[in-house]
Amino acid sequence: MMILFRALLVSACLIGLAAAQTSPAASRQPVAADRIVAVVNDEVITLYELRSRLDSALAQLQRQGTTLPPRAVLENQMLERLVTDKVQLQFAREIGLRVDDAQLDQALQRIAANNKLTLPQFRAALEKDGIAFASFREEIRSEMTIARLREREVDSRIFISEGEIDNYLAGAAGQGDAGEEYQVAHILLRAPESASPEQIQQLRAKTDQVVDRLRKGEDFAQLAAAYSDAPDGLKGGDLGWRSLPRMPAMFAEVVVTLKVGEVSPVLRSSNGFHLVKLLGKRGGGALPAVQQTHARHILIKVNELVSESEARHTLEGLRERIKYGEKFAELARLFSQDGSASKGGDLGWIYPGDTVPEFERAMNLLAPGEVSQPVQSPFGFHLIEVLERRVQDVSNERQRSAARQTLRDRKRDEAYQDWLRQTRDRAYVELRLEER
Repeated sequence: MMILFRALLVSACLIGLAAAQTSPAASRQPVAADRIVAVVNDEVITLYELRSRLDSALAQLQRQGTTLPPRAVLENQMLERLVTDKVQLQFAREIGLRVDDAQLDQALQRIAANNKLTLPQFRAALEKDGIAFASFREEIRSEMTIARLREREVDSRIFISEGEIDNYLAGAAGQGDAGEEYQVAHILLRAPESASPEQIQQLRAKTDQVVDRLRKGEDFAQLAAAYSDAPDGLKGGDLGWRSLPRMPAMFAEVVVTLKVGEVSPVLRSSNGFHLVKLLGKRGGGALPAVQQTHARHILIKVNELVSESEARHTLEGLRERIKYGEKFAELARLFSQDGSASKGGDLGWIYPGDTVPEFERAMNLLAPGEVSQPVQSPFGFHLIEVLERRVQDVSNERQRSAARQTLRDRKRDEAYQDWLRQTRDRAYVELRLEER
């Protein structure tokens, strides 16, 4: 993308030079030029990229009714977001993680369907709003890549022990009504990895400035857009509706002490300083029943001898054989490299959170009797078949599964912020936005 843009820029410059040579009037006109606003390892971010992304963010904030901070403040926030995204995308390339065109096209079709449009209609709607479809497509690819990187490097490595589940269940009654949910927004001022006392002091002073502006009545969402280093900062810091167990523990402890509309005192963590605002509170009552899925799969692992393309091709061939009448269970016994192979790939009844996110997401999209396309996870590539579904009332097994999922959710945000901070601080970053 960057190479293409720079090539277009060079072409534009050459055209401008030719015009200048043939038109004296043109040579007297000022020509707007793009420039580099950041260097991230061996790549650059241009002013054109920054302003394009900022215009999109501003449009979103205006649709949400958020009072906008000064554009110069938002430029700095957006530049840091672009730096963080580029660092993650570079890391994804280093480890060979990519989203191919077929997967991207499926995602775009789902986005169009969610907007009750066909893909051609969705493309036309974007272009009517002045959004180039090719650019939008690559932005979605980047978002998908970053999401998969997070799942691989953070989510899939979160381990919940049986002891943690026991402790959670023993203390769950003291965490308030299990059905209660809270809408929370936050501001994070991130501390660098191995920050010096002077850096921490400067960051705390900046946090105190935000607190002072909140006390004077300024809008929390506006200040989040202007100051927060969290990925949701430009959305006003809104984390959405969550139960207490699904929040970071530090947030859960303070949220129960707040009234709707109140902001917490400054909270300190390894990632920096936080401010939390309670936007709303709802619910109460017994835990709802949960849906279980009975599924089976065939796993082909990727290693030094088997590439991603070979694993995918093998499963595509097996899917065709199933389509023409061969038994899934028999093929699983012959080909699957999972411990479930001896049982025909049968995984039994699966609760939410029992499998890695990539597997669960693909499984949830299947109807009973349907076989998936090859699905990539940290373990390799899978063919998944859903056999049946049921809704299970509260049981000891279900309580433990629900506890595992809520503990994973609680750890996920904290672990991702910690990983992101370390990854960002390991990169070479040179900011040039202030250069004129």
